[in-house]
Amino acid sequence: MSLFMLPSVIYAQNTFEAGDGSFLLNGKPFVVKAAEVHYPRIPRPYWEHRIQMCKALGMNTICIYIFWNIHEQKEGVFDFTGNNDVAEFCRLAQKNGMYVIVRPGPYVCAEWEMGGLPWWLLKKKDIRLREEDPYFMERVKIFEEKVGEQLSSLTIQNGGPIIMVQVENEYGSYGENKPYVSKIRDIVRSSGFDKVSLFQCDWSSNFEKNGLDDLIWTMNFGTGANIDDQFKRLKQLRPNTPLMCSEFWSGWFDKWGGKHETRSAKDMVEGIRQMLDRNISFSLYMTHGGTSFGHWAGANSPGFSPDVTSYDYDAPINEYGQTTPKYFELQSLLAKYSEKKLPKVPKSIPTISIPEFSFSEYAPLFENLPKAHPSENVKTMEEYDQGWGSILYSTILPELRSQSKLTIKEGHDYVQVFVDGNYIGSLDRRMGEKELVLPSCKKGARLDILVEAMGRINFGRAIKDFKGLNSDVNLTISLDGNEFTGTLKKWNTYLFPDEYDFYKNVSYKSLPTTSVKDSKGQRVPGFYKAHFNVKKPGDTFLNFESFGKGLVYVNGHGLGRIWEIGPQQTLYVPGCWLVKGENEIIVFDIIGPKDAKTEGLSKPIIDKLQNEEPPIHRKEGERLDLLGEQAIKTGSFAPGNGWQEVKFDSPKSGRYVCVECLNAHDGKEMACISELYLLDENGERLSREPWKIYYADSEDIKSGNRAGDKIYDLQESTFWSTEKGVAFPHSIVIDLGKVQTLTALQYLPRMESTVPGGIKDYKIYVKDTPFKK
Repeated sequence: MSLFMLPSVIYAQNTFEAGDGSFLLNGKPFVVKAAEVHYPRIPRPYWEHRIQMCKALGMNTICIYIFWNIHEQKEGVFDFTGNNDVAEFCRLAQKNGMYVIVRPGPYVCAEWEMGGLPWWLLKKKDIRLREEDPYFMERVKIFEEKVGEQLSSLTIQNGGPIIMVQVENEYGSYGENKPYVSKIRDIVRSSGFDKVSLFQCDWSSNFEKNGLDDLIWTMNFGTGANIDDQFKRLKQLRPNTPLMCSEFWSGWFDKWGGKHETRSAKDMVEGIRQMLDRNISFSLYMTHGGTSFGHWAGANSPGFSPDVTSYDYDAPINEYGQTTPKYFELQSLLAKYSEKKLPKVPKSIPTISIPEFSFSEYAPLFENLPKAHPSENVKTMEEYDQGWGSILYSTILPELRSQSKLTIKEGHDYVQVFVDGNYIGSLDRRMGEKELVLPSCKKGARLDILVEAMGRINFGRAIKDFKGLNSDVNLTISLDGNEFTGTLKKWNTYLFPDEYDFYKNVSYKSLPTTSVKDSKGQRVPGFYKAHFNVKKPGDTFLNFESFGKGLVYVNGHGLGRIWEIGPQQTLYVPGCWLVKGENEIIVFDIIGPKDAKTEGLSKPIIDKLQNEEPPIHRKEGERLDLLGEQAIKTGSFAPGNGWQEVKFDSPKSGRYVCVECLNAHDGKEMACISELYLLDENGERLSREPWKIYYADSEDIKSGNRAGDKIYDLQESTFWSTEKGVAFPHSIVIDLGKVQTLTALQYLPRMESTVPGGIKDYKIYVKDTPFKK
C-alpha cells in the first residue's frame, strides 16, 4: 500500500476512552482483544499476512513496541523506511479493520538488544539510563518527537487506528521514580499524542510505585495466573476503571544453553476465557513472536543469559507465521466472543528444502586483521565507536617460565584466548568464568583475546552493558614460591563490526575441504562464504549444527546469531529474501566450523541442546548437611498468592542463605519459589546481581526450565521447582557474593490460584562460610 493512499477504513466518531468499568469506542463498550506482534521481527513483505492471521484468530487490535535503537542506529540519523516503516505497518492494520496500541518506550524490554535503547548512549560513560539524566532525556525527547511525526496523524481522533499509547514500560521492575515517569508522559503527550488515551503497565506487585493519577493502569502477567488476584489491588484503588492485562504471556523466550520454553495452551485459553467473562481487555504477548534478526536479540539478567535468535515464544502463530494447535484452541474460544463470523485463516507461506551444500571460500580471522588501534590499556567496544560485533585485543607477553594465571574480570561476552596462534581456552560470561591458565612461553609471545559481543542486557538495572573488555587484563606468575600479579599494557586492538559490507570485503580464498582445521589441528575462526541455488523461493531453515558460534548473512540480510550449544540449531530464512537461482551466504564463525556445510530444512530445529545440558546446582551424590546448624528463623508461610515477608528476630550477617522447605500447603512433594528477596539493615531490598545458587537439592529441568536461579531472575511468572518424586525437605542455598547484614526475607509463591508447591513450614539459615555438602 502506498504511503500516499488513503486508508480503506475510516472509523466513525473517532473516540476511544476509559469509561465506567469499560473502555468506550465511539461511545460504546469495547473489549480490547489485542495481538502483540513486532514489525522489526517480521520481514516487511509478510506484515499484512501476519496482521490477517491475527484478525482470523479473533483479535480486534494489534499491539506494537517502537524500537528506538533500530530507528536511530547512529545518533541523530533516523530511519523510518523499509522494514522500519512503522506508520505503514499501522496503515496495514487499519486496512484490515484492526485497531493499534502503540508502545513507544523509550525502553521496551522485549528480549531485544539493550531493551530498545541505542548503544551509542553508552559513549557517555556516566549516563544514567531511564532516569532524569539531562542527556538521556534530551535524546528521548528527540526520538519521541520523531515517533510523533510518524504516528500522531494516525491516532483515532485523526481518523487513524491508534487507540492507546503507552508511557515507559514496566518501570516498577527498574525502580521508583514518579518524576521521571511523569516527564516521559509529558514528552509523549507533547509529541502529538495529547488527545489519545495514555496508559502505563506494570505488575500487580509493583504498579503503585510509579502509577500516575492521570494515566490508565494496566497489569502484566502470564498463563496460569490467578486473574482475580492480579487485579485485586487495582480494583480497590480504582473500582470503576476498565481492567486490562496489557501483556498476557502466551509462552516464554529461549536462552542459549537452556531448554526450549513452552507453556500450556489449555492454561492460556482458560485465562483469556476468564478475562473475557469478566469484561477484562487483554493483549496476548506474543501472538506472533517472529525473529530477532541480525544482532538484535538481547540478554536477560541478573547474571547474563543471552537470548537466542528465534523469538518463536511458543506463540499461537509460530516464528514463520504458521498456525499451531494453540492457534486453533484460542480461535475456537474467541469465535464465541465475536459478534461476526471470523475471517478465514490466510494461506501459509510455503516452506522449501534446499539440498546440502558446502562452503567454497573462507577468510581466516587472523589473516584478515583490520587496522590496529594502539592503546596503553584495554578499552570497551563503545570507546571505539562500535556498537556490535567482535573485537580482538593483542599484546606481547613477558617470558613465562611456568604456567601462569590470566584474569579477565569483565569480558563481555564470549572470550577466546590464543598464544602465538594456539587456542588456550574460553571464558563464558554466562558461567561467570574469569580466569584461565596460560602455558609457559618465551618472551615476545603474542597474546590474542578475541571477544564476541552478544546482545546487551534488556531487563533490570544491568541494561548499562558495555561490550568488549570492561576491566584490566591481569597476569599472575609464580616465582621462587611467590605469586606476583601485574596488569598487561600496550595493546593493539582490531575491530570486527557486525556489518555485511565488512564481511563481504575480507580476503577470501579457496576452501580446500569442508572439515576446516589449521596446521595445529584447531578449528579456524573466520569468514565462510558459499553460493546455493534455489529453484523457487520459499521460507526455509538453514541448519548450522556443524558450525561453532557467530552471525549469518544471506543476500546481505542478517539472519541472526548461531551457537552450537543450542537449543536453536537452524536460522529462519524468509522466502522473500531469497531469489530464484544463485544466492549468497556468509558466516562469521568466531570458533570455526567442524564441517563447513549446511542445508535448508522445511521445519526449524529450535529445541536441541548440543554439548551441554541446562546446569543444575548440585553434583551427583552431593547432599546438603545441616546437622549442627542453627536456624535463625523457623515458621510457616500463609497459603495463597502474593508476596509474604519474614522479619528476622534481629539483624543477621552472612554471605550464604539457606531456605529449608519442610512441606507444602497442598500436601504434595513439590516445593516452588517464584521470587525471593532479602532486606538489608535499612529494610531495602539487596541487589541480586551478584547472587549465585550455591546448592539446590532438586531442580526440575526435565519438564521445564525451573532451576534454582529462577528465584532471582526478575520474572514473577518463572519459578524454581523441585522434581516430582523427590520428597521433602527441600533446600536451596544462595551465595550473596559477599557478607551482608540481613533483616528480612520476602517470598513470592507461584501465580496460579491453586499455588502449586506453595511452601508451608520453613527454616532459614545464614552463615558467613559455605554450608557443608
